[in-house]
Amino acid sequence: MSSDAVAITGFVALFVLMLLRVPVGVAMGLVGVCGFGYLAGFQPALKIVAQSPIRTATDAGFGVIPMFLLMGALASTSGMSRELFRAANTFLGHLRGGLGIATIAACGGFAAICGSSVATAATFSAVAYPEMRRYNYPQSFATGVIAAGGTLGIMIPPSVVLAVYGIITQQDIGKLFVAGIVPGLVAVGMYMATISLIGWAKPGFLPAGPRSSWRERLAAVREIWAVALLFIFVIGGLYGGLFTATEAAGMGAGGAYVIAILRKKLDRKQLLTCLVDSVRTTASVFTILMGALIFGYFLTITQTPQKVTEFLTGLGLGTYGVLLVIMLMYLLLGCVMDAMAMIILTIPIVFPVIVALGFDPIWFGVIIVMTVELGLIHPPVGMNVFVIKSVVKDVKISTIFLGVIPFVVTDILRLGVLIAFPILATWLPSKM
Repeated sequence: MSSDAVAITGFVALFVLMLLRVPVGVAMGLVGVCGFGYLAGFQPALKIVAQSPIRTATDAGFGVIPMFLLMGALASTSGMSRELFRAANTFLGHLRGGLGIATIAACGGFAAICGSSVATAATFSAVAYPEMRRYNYPQSFATGVIAAGGTLGIMIPPSVVLAVYGIITQQDIGKLFVAGIVPGLVAVGMYMATISLIGWAKPGFLPAGPRSSWRERLAAVREIWAVALLFIFVIGGLYGGLFTATEAAGMGAGGAYVIAILRKKLDRKQLLTCLVDSVRTTASVFTILMGALIFGYFLTITQTPQKVTEFLTGLGLGTYGVLLVIMLMYLLLGCVMDAMAMIILTIPIVFPVIVALGFDPIWFGVIIVMTVELGLIHPPVGMNVFVIKSVVKDVKISTIFLGVIPFVVTDILRLGVLIAFPILATWLPSKM
């Protein structure tokens, strides 16, 4: 069999294994070993299996992942999410759809110290959903807002997905994080505008809450000093060149721990829970990374990235035509795969194409994360949707998907804006 035939067979086998519910990292590792062994011999293939996990687990650059995950877990356990929602609600809750707008604002604030969409969606399912239902917000709208707000977790820095993209493509993770700030704020603004538009178009659909006094607002603002301090400390240190991304992750986790202890919001049992949850998620991510590394050797020996680059650049579609094809591919993959698996599986193949077309790698990282966001809320997988369903038992999956439709349209419009104006993602990193 030719190398092309082996590559195609490998991809078919990979998707078959994933459809059979084999974990993504294991499936990639199996296909990588078998494909590499078929073409180059099984002795070198088994050497790769022996070396790759150790190389991944001992690489200091990968330390950014568990540390940011731990920071998010500590921030969530210490009650910062609830304080953010309360503060946002005192300023915005009196507007039509104000609880929804406040949820988006709080999700954006929590994303700045969390880095995980799933964690953001799960947290605000418990914090914001009961409050919205108490004021008779429709189930579809309440869950749709939380699903969309959860996607901010991988857009607003620090972002675990952006960190993995940076590791795979060998881009500066600090610059990637800073590049996500303005697009993340645009996302928050457009989601808020979407809720306001729904409230204006259907006056009886979204109720308004009571107006808070300025004393209540100031008291609520004082409660969120920890979130602001942690974000400024981590991202400010990155932007100012005080920390590398890995150091910033460690400092962020340490800072979240100190703040939680000082505020007496973390006992020994809660700390153990945070550590176990972080280790569990890290193990899942590292398993995918190890499998991807082995699969990458298989891609290299078959020259798949080079051949895909030649094929796409030779289609005559132009640079933006090829970019559109790549984004459509991600939208389709989002129907069957989760965000992390998509990034790890496809970036080694797609990234050489982007470089050949002359696109900015930092800008493309933000674009891809935005596209992956759509996969978190659109059917049939919609990871955030299923997370919300696991927390809110009395709502149907179809109801949640109905509620996210306006936000899917918003995301598509936002992608168009960022493609038309790349400076939104490239200006801040250029000042570092």
